[in-house]
Amino acid sequence: MPLFPYSAIDPVLIQLGPFAIRWYALAYIAGILLAWRYITRLVRNDGLWRTTPRPAALDIDDFVLWATFGIVLGGRIGYALTYNFPYYSQHPLQILEVWEGGMSFHGGFLGTVLAIVLFSRRRKISMLILFDLTGTAAPIGLFFGRIANFINGELWGRISDVPWAMVFPGAGPLPRHPSQLYEATLEGTVLFLAIRLLSHRFKMLQRPGFIAGAFATGYGIARLIGEHFRMPDAQIGYLSFGTTMGMQLSLPMIVAGVALMIWALKRGPTAEDGKPAAKLGKKA
Repeated sequence: MPLFPYSAIDPVLIQLGPFAIRWYALAYIAGILLAWRYITRLVRNDGLWRTTPRPAALDIDDFVLWATFGIVLGGRIGYALTYNFPYYSQHPLQILEVWEGGMSFHGGFLGTVLAIVLFSRRRKISMLILFDLTGTAAPIGLFFGRIANFINGELWGRISDVPWAMVFPGAGPLPRHPSQLYEATLEGTVLFLAIRLLSHRFKMLQRPGFIAGAFATGYGIARLIGEHFRMPDAQIGYLSFGTTMGMQLSLPMIVAGVALMIWALKRGPTAEDGKPAAKLGKKA
């Protein structure tokens, strides 16, 4: 008998006729709104930036809309193409049913990258700074997203006999790891605190690209750990060498993130004109 039985929560918070407000949708809304407010506070904190250029708060207000489209469209399309392409190729209209769940972080990540590239070019804002700012706040959304997975009773863990294992509806009679809560802790809380330490204690926003690299690396590591406790998607199963799709998609993020951090450290801080600050003090 599990010590902590899973208490099924209705995925629908409020039902008004055909209109339903779901916890899953509220999780995305809460994550995006809190991330927006957090990034706005960061760009207004002069002590974090010194001479490093940064977007204005009004630019962030506009960027949030672009990022939202990137997250939702990229996440949904990424899930349909990567995790369940045979089904959605036969039912393409169901790709639009975001409220039913089924989002890919890696797809949402790529969608956000595209939004950053387009927005930075349109507004003439440093692309690296936008990547950094997005990386500081992304764990907020990840935390709420994983909690929504737990409420939906989806993405459950592998069979386990740990005292806190739970029996999830639709996952059979055996208790399993509450892997959604593990991921909420690692990808959300731990990663947020680690990046906040880098941005506030070590002032790494002054080295454009470092925070973005730290987020990619940190998420990839957290996801690799979480995948050891999480059941792979039934339609995919285990891949070569016992890996999962989540593992294989996370490995390139770690490699790219480490490379970006090394490059940012070598490049050094930047000044208002966008040039490396270390070079500005040199005289011919």
